[in-house]
Amino acid sequence: MKELIGASLKYQAGKLQVLDQYLLPHEEVWHVCRDVENMQSLINNLQVRGAPLIGLAATLLVAYLAEQEATREELREAIDALEATRPTAVNLKHCMDCLRHALQQDDFVGEIVFRAEQLFEEDVALCQRIAEHGVALVDASDNILTHCNTGALATAGIGTALGVIFTAAQKYGNIHVWVDETRPLLQGGRLTAYELERWKIPYTLLCDNMAATLMAAGKVDKIFVGADRIAANGDFANKVGTYNLAVLANYHNIPFYVVAPKTTFDAQCAHGGEIEIEQRNASEVTGVSGSFGACQWAPDRTSVFNPAFDVTPASLVTAWVFDSGIYNQPAFSSV
Repeated sequence: MKELIGASLKYQAGKLQVLDQYLLPHEEVWHVCRDVENMQSLINNLQVRGAPLIGLAATLLVAYLAEQEATREELREAIDALEATRPTAVNLKHCMDCLRHALQQDDFVGEIVFRAEQLFEEDVALCQRIAEHGVALVDASDNILTHCNTGALATAGIGTALGVIFTAAQKYGNIHVWVDETRPLLQGGRLTAYELERWKIPYTLLCDNMAATLMAAGKVDKIFVGADRIAANGDFANKVGTYNLAVLANYHNIPFYVVAPKTTFDAQCAHGGEIEIEQRNASEVTGVSGSFGACQWAPDRTSVFNPAFDVTPASLVTAWVFDSGIYNQPAFSSV
């Protein structure tokens, strides 16, 4: 397999390495991944995260195993096991389906490696095209609100929603970003702030429940978010808290944009009610842990509701930004 290098995923010198995103921003630790169990753990523990990146990381592992002379049956089992790690994001399923097709070929090793390289390089190109389309929606001096992390850490390229923001900042030089901390795992506070800091883009961090106050004060011009799965009718699943923003944006007449590669679109899913929502461990809500230490604030027997994602109705979306273009409400059916 050729050398493939992204901000948080790389295949180099015969080794597959992933950046531990759970330890960011205080520690930058790369893990070498050689087996399915290790990758499953990295994905489930959000050390590898972001819908596009999860699919690519799993894909590169299968390609690595193919080059290590794993049998066709072992590869089939690996694909099935990896696909089951995160049920909401459709990118992982898309990647694993591509590998299943490659596995049927006579030269299945060569086909799997070829598809893995192609999917990685396609993601880089998709991100660039998304940014080129999305930047048309941004004006100079915009104050943009975003949720969770949708940058280079979550993709092989410059990112989706954050990639648009990065491109706009390069174009205008005076873009400011409001960063939702994104409870309960603080992907905004830890990861988006980390990326904006490195890109030298001005930003301000806020708690999720402060967004309404900002909007009421007229301090938010636009909202850009990513997506983990987009249904055929335009409903979409994204990090929990996104639906809140969409409702608030609608009330305050603020443009609300969904930014994602077309691989996130699931034509087999009729509407948001069919999207499976992953429920995560209660400990993520009862306390906090990471490279900064650990703290539990809730009583031990506290009952917890902890969905990783929520579903936003298409009616609340101003437009969807894909690598193929910008689609508003009437045009979405032509995606």
